[in-house]
Parts: sequence; C-alpha cells; structure tokens
Amino acid sequence: MTDPKLTLNDILIRPIITEKSVMAGENNKYVFEVHRDANKYTVREAVEKIFNVKVEKVNILTVKSKPKRRGVLAGKTRSWKKAIVTLVEGYRIKELEGQH
Repeated sequence: MTDPKLTLNDILIRPIITEKSVMAGENNKYVFEVHRDANKYTVREAVEKIFNVKVEKVNILTVKSKPKRRGVLAGKTRSWKKAIVTLVEGYRIKELEGQH
C-alpha cells in the first residue's frame, strides 16, 4: 500500500533520458524513476494529472543494486524503481520531447 502522505509530485522523481528511452518515446513510451512505494495505479494518476495526458499502460520494474569497488572499499549502488508509461495514441509529453 502506498504511503498516504505521498503527493503526485513525490511519485515521479525524474524522467530517464537515455538513448533507449528516447527511441521508446517515438512509440509513445516514456520512462520515469518513481518512488519505491509507487504502484501502477498511482503512477498512472500522477502522469495523467501532471502532464494532462491519457495513459494506456504502465509497466513497473525494480532495478537491483550492483556491487561496486573502489580499491579496497566495496559497496553497492542503490536499488530503485522504474516505470515505463505508454500513452494513448495522439498524446505526447511536450516537456520531455525537447530533451533529446
């Protein structure tokens, strides 16, 4: 269950702008880093309200941490949650179009 104190702006942390995500944007798919407690329904609601678009589908995956070493020091990267949002045909997120 999501934290009731989370607002819509807390759910979407940042858009992921990579070569792969920019190419997915051509198919009406946008990639976001989302809050660890977010689920498909809250991500759908946040994207629809913030960007004023219609969402067709939301896929969520957890990116696992990876081991890293700097000499003798060993540690891990952080694990985080990623959402791939597919919009209904005809809708675009203009704020993210100019970033590629």
